[in-house]
Amino acid sequence: MIANPLQAFYGWQQNYGDLVSFRLAARQFYLFSHPKLVEQALIRQSDVFVKTYNPEKPTGLALILGQGLVTSQGDLWQRQRRLMQPVFQRSNVTTLLPQMATAGNNMLARWRQLGEGAQVNLSGEMMRLTLEVITQTMFSTSVLDKIEQIAPSLEILLRYAAKTIANPLTLPLYVPTPANRKFKQALEIIDNVIYGMIDQRRTAPSGQNDLLDMLLKARDDNNGEKMTDRQVRDEVITIFSAGHETTANLLSWTLYLLVRHPGALARLREELDRLLQGKIPNAADLQQLVYTRAVLSESMRLRPPASFLLRKVSKDTEVDDYFLKAGRLAIFSIFNLHHHADFWPQPEQFDPERFLVSQNRRYSFIPFGTGERICIGSHFALMESQLLLCMIIQHCDLQLLDPDEVEIEMAITLRPKGGIPACINWR
Repeated sequence: MIANPLQAFYGWQQNYGDLVSFRLAARQFYLFSHPKLVEQALIRQSDVFVKTYNPEKPTGLALILGQGLVTSQGDLWQRQRRLMQPVFQRSNVTTLLPQMATAGNNMLARWRQLGEGAQVNLSGEMMRLTLEVITQTMFSTSVLDKIEQIAPSLEILLRYAAKTIANPLTLPLYVPTPANRKFKQALEIIDNVIYGMIDQRRTAPSGQNDLLDMLLKARDDNNGEKMTDRQVRDEVITIFSAGHETTANLLSWTLYLLVRHPGALARLREELDRLLQGKIPNAADLQQLVYTRAVLSESMRLRPPASFLLRKVSKDTEVDDYFLKAGRLAIFSIFNLHHHADFWPQPEQFDPERFLVSQNRRYSFIPFGTGERICIGSHFALMESQLLLCMIIQHCDLQLLDPDEVEIEMAITLRPKGGIPACINWR
């Protein structure tokens, strides 16, 4: 389990079924791997299966995000969700396409300067690209000058957060172990970047009316108080980290899968050449790119950037006639759902065409979660991914430098272990 949680979860579902109980030291878990069970728990009993945030003993993402939108609950979550929802509505997201395209063009220009046949790590390049998109669109700033500090720091934070979930014997942060010291140093680097953005905006308001402006202007419905810097920080770091990490992994895996499946790549190029003829797509164009969306959907099915959801059972309950005890943790494996043989014929095969057929995939395909806590940024992420994938595929002919299959690594998100070394040629 600790060595390879993804493989463990998948193996347990194959061997023991769709609802598995297991223990790690003093912690008892339930592993959910069937759409029917997901519906019964996360939809019909959303008040029972709750977020695990404990301010006194935070674990997982809460160690990084504090009480941001991903980790908070109750009235605070409701208020913050209401505040931030307008920013991520489809109509608003389409106005951000030019900024996304600028980030894509800048990356392609930098690649051209490297010369024909240049070698890059696609995983690192996509992290850099999506970080620029999220900071430019949400916070009207750029952090590329600090990328050499930010990228490794985020990696340290996510690995540590994943370890606290998988390993119940992780020592508390106040114990000065080498891992704990590294985590604190990495968090300080990210906090300095985030608080620097907040301080800069407080002293010199930008008039951009971006997400950061909305957070700083927001007032409590009951007492009229503004958010503290800590509250703003928690929301900014949530969007900052969750908003680029998952999309970067989606783009990395999609490019990797396309290069390994020339037939799918050829069909994608045919659609792009026919409908776009070399231009950057606008919002209307993106709606017409049906196969492009199918490629991204199949990539999210095969390699879901967020591979599981974690909840706490708040009171004794039953799911599908199984008795579940209060206080235990429930893991909803998105990876297992997306590979369930009852719903996905030949689940290990990359086949975008399965998404060209109309089919009821309710709860068997949940790359952005489900229920009231479905990812607020799903429209943003899909539009960004589609646009950037179009731009890269139209101009670049990528070749993988390692013929072996890239190993999957689970560090909260599913990432390519060791990155994806590739060679860039131009069309």
